Amino acid sequence: MKVWPLSDNTHWSQFKVAELNMLEYPQIDPVAIAFGPIKVHWYGLTYLVGLAFAWWLATRRAGRPGAVIKRDQVDDMIFFSAMGVVLGGRIGYILFYGLGRLGDDPLWALRVWEGGMSFHGGMLGVIFANWLYARKHRINFADLLDFVAPLVPIGLGLGRLGNFIGQELWGRPTTVPWAMVFPADPLQLPRHPSQLYQAALEGLLLFLVVYWFSRKPRPRLAVAGLFGVGYGCLRFFAEFFRQPDSHIGFDGFGWMTRGQMLSLPMVAIGLYLIFNAYRRRRASRRHHR
Repeated sequence: MKVWPLSDNTHWSQFKVAELNMLEYPQIDPVAIAFGPIKVHWYGLTYLVGLAFAWWLATRRAGRPGAVIKRDQVDDMIFFSAMGVVLGGRIGYILFYGLGRLGDDPLWALRVWEGGMSFHGGMLGVIFANWLYARKHRINFADLLDFVAPLVPIGLGLGRLGNFIGQELWGRPTTVPWAMVFPADPLQLPRHPSQLYQAALEGLLLFLVVYWFSRKPRPRLAVAGLFGVGYGCLRFFAEFFRQPDSHIGFDGFGWMTRGQMLSLPMVAIGLYLIFNAYRRRRASRRHHR
């Protein structure tokens, strides 16, 4: 298997795409429902399904003994989190990926229907929103982060499926047998279906690991720390197969993408949270001997 770098498309003039043993991209209309001029895209529905799953899981977890929030508080928490996802995701995309475009066209920031959401911005938005929620309900903020962490990955995975259906954020050119040619790709090159990789890694796998870890009592912020380490590492890995943003390219040491650079602090902070959580627990146990 070979993953071609961003600027190396010359190799593909040597042969025809039809000669490759590839998977055919499924022709799925990105518009799920249309009512006259009103169109509902699959990407938007994946957000709604992700929030619905988060609400369902939060309701189940809130019913456990010692849960940080009660079931009648879940609706409010999900609303706060949803606002954090949308506002943080959009603001984060502007700051991390679109400052140049904002200078040329300030109104672009308001045209959310044109796309442009950042996970890292959405994560910061969710953290801030849950900080506000914790203050409002006088809940320990660290405990709330541990409660929220397992609710997130499935929504991430569904969002990546929405990217796949919408033919956006596709992978780098490759010769693997499961490569696909995305009809919207102007170069018409066989590419990694990296959206599916991310859905499986950052969505399903991360959920299984974080949810399993959270089922037993853990020291405060250990679950949130594991989410940070898990997402950061899986995103860093998946970025090797994802096409970098065309207006940014590789901006770290000549090979790191913007997504990888934003994920490194998550890994560092997550490791610190885990280490500190278990260090405090050991110190507490020694103190009570």
